[in-house]
Amino acid sequence: MARLYEKFKKDIHPALMKENNYKNKMQVPRLKKIVVNRGMGKALDNKKILDTAVEELSNITGQRAVKTFARKSISNFKLREGNAIGCKVTLRGKIMYEFLDRLVNIALPRVRDFKGVSGKAFDGRGNYTLGIKEQIIFPEINYDKVELINGMDITFVTSANSDDEAKSLLKHFGMPFRK
Repeated sequence: MARLYEKFKKDIHPALMKENNYKNKMQVPRLKKIVVNRGMGKALDNKKILDTAVEELSNITGQRAVKTFARKSISNFKLREGNAIGCKVTLRGKIMYEFLDRLVNIALPRVRDFKGVSGKAFDGRGNYTLGIKEQIIFPEINYDKVELINGMDITFVTSANSDDEAKSLLKHFGMPFRK
């Protein structure tokens, strides 16, 4: 069982129940899924870049990444409907908690001049999106084999009703919010 999931069951769940005065244990917000998305605009010119991005994302998350395709044609961007333009992974269950553990404890502290993540990136419905500028902060990526430094968006989807509940949940998981 994932270390963070055990921590959630033993420590975080009772703490959130007490903190928010919930009467029913099902009211406590939970982490539903984590979606990791990489947009690769340069993949229009070089298809090999997208294959490398899919492989890197699969190594980082521990789950096979899928390619994403353009829904509309936009002539200014030389984009046609159906072109492969990125990749994504949706994590749930045990893999989700293991990824969150590695992100918070290993990857984020490796960011240069790290002062914490923004506490304002909530969407109003209890979901949080974190943007990362470089994929090389993850230990699974071999720096010598990286052809192109590219970032990713990580979205934490929770069952929280408000941003404050979601922020409290993520704080308990160890997300280092900026003061």
